[in-house]
Amino acid sequence: MATEPVKDTDPTIGRLISDASRDVSSLIHKEIELAKSELKVSVKAGGTGIGLFAGAAFMGLMVLILLSITIAHFIHWGGKGLDLHWAYLIVTGFYLLVAAILALVGLRKVKKVKAPERAIRQAQETTQLLKR
Repeated sequence: MATEPVKDTDPTIGRLISDASRDVSSLIHKEIELAKSELKVSVKAGGTGIGLFAGAAFMGLMVLILLSITIAHFIHWGGKGLDLHWAYLIVTGFYLLVAAILALVGLRKVKKVKAPERAIRQAQETTQLLKR
């Protein structure tokens, strides 16, 4: 078994490890840059989407107001129905009733929310184990 002498151009183990470390570091750096650029695009699109949803919500509110006025005028029916002030009161009372029902249902749902008991118990057990 003959061994050949090491040439100056042959990489050493230290150089190979150094090169691999540098390449891995560069790869990680490039991956982070890629993630940042993708995130910027996603955040920009998300912000635009949120702005559009806010615009849609505002327009929906405007429609609700105009629909309320329209319903009140239908109840009034050009003077042949109820007086206009009673028509507006009926529409307002309807919205008050809907708001009260939504608030009650929401309150019941919120009361059902409980603390994460299993997670708390697990954390307490872990803490006790670590203290030993």
